[in-house]
Amino acid sequence: MGPFGRVILIILDSVGIGAMPDAADYGDSGSDTLGNINHLRPCRLPNLCRLGLANIKPIPNLSAVPAPEGAYGKAALASPGKDTTTGHWEIAGIVLEKPFPTYPHGFPKEVIEAFEKAIGRKSLGNCTASGTEIIQQMGEEHVRTGFPIVYTSADSVFQIAAHEEIIPLKELYRMCEIARGILQGKHRVGRVIARPFVGSAGNFTRTTNRHDYAIDPPPGMLLDRLLEKGVFTFGVGKIRDIYCGRGLSDYVLMKGNNDGVKKTLEAMERIAEGFIFTNLVDFDSLYGHRNDIEGYARALEEFDEQLPAIREMMRPKDLLLITADHGCDPTTASTDHSREYVPLLACGELAGKGVSLGVRGSLADIGQTIAENFGTRLDCGKSFLKELAAVPTIRE
Repeated sequence: MGPFGRVILIILDSVGIGAMPDAADYGDSGSDTLGNINHLRPCRLPNLCRLGLANIKPIPNLSAVPAPEGAYGKAALASPGKDTTTGHWEIAGIVLEKPFPTYPHGFPKEVIEAFEKAIGRKSLGNCTASGTEIIQQMGEEHVRTGFPIVYTSADSVFQIAAHEEIIPLKELYRMCEIARGILQGKHRVGRVIARPFVGSAGNFTRTTNRHDYAIDPPPGMLLDRLLEKGVFTFGVGKIRDIYCGRGLSDYVLMKGNNDGVKKTLEAMERIAEGFIFTNLVDFDSLYGHRNDIEGYARALEEFDEQLPAIREMMRPKDLLLITADHGCDPTTASTDHSREYVPLLACGELAGKGVSLGVRGSLADIGQTIAENFGTRLDCGKSFLKELAAVPTIRE
């Protein structure tokens, strides 16, 4: 076993830190979520900067510190793609050889016909669209007809939007389960997502009752290996959905970033040892995909303000890791994810301060580090536990 009795991993969903070398292949040249936001709307992020955020690379209007309180670096996505499932799978040690399928022109006729036959009604949409825009465009027709709205994005997703008073949540979730069963083989998308909304024409708004139906990860991913070692694993937010409930001793859902941080703190208070895994999705779902620069900036500042409370809750043998799964630059014309490096910050009493972790070749390095700490190994990834640990016996 390594030096850390408890590891807390927080994913700032979509908080990228600059385009990867192959970003142009994905239409993402110049994407830099943190950099471009701070260029247009300077953020106050003193606590993240104390850990070394601005030491990773130059970020407009943020200053590097001479003596960071944490270790810092950035990680590349080794898998092809730039979606949530790909990023989280890679963090857990699963590197894909080929990307999940995407549908820039909508889903093929055989998929939609099979879906409509199975649910017993027609559908609307079948196009690439912003989730907030499509419910304004098609919400009134949906309310009139009762037909669910089907749409996708540049990511590998089959999304079903429905008004909660027209198609109850139970029925919407059933439709998603049907779609998940249909979308197999060459059409095996990364996620089917329920997107419920409420309101009236001109004022439709999405609710927090979203539910993701992901693909069951291959065996041997991080959460599986930790459970095999008897490590208590706890998920906060959509972690349960992303990994299909696999490898978790327990979990809790959340409603927004602030609630996610609150529930992470509650977990830290009652879980003495093990692995706490949190995803804060608002950066991506509320601001990145809506090109809301101001909202994204405020969300970054809110997390920064909450970071001291997280650090104060840490125990002497804790390790806190903060990273992301991909980018979603709200300053570009695209409303989709962006192919970016992700920041990597680590801190704890037993973690080295001011240690540069460099440029990691894969997000799997994060999972491998956690795995090594708890006495196991993943098939992919290069651990940075030795660089991180400040305990002399670990360095030997």
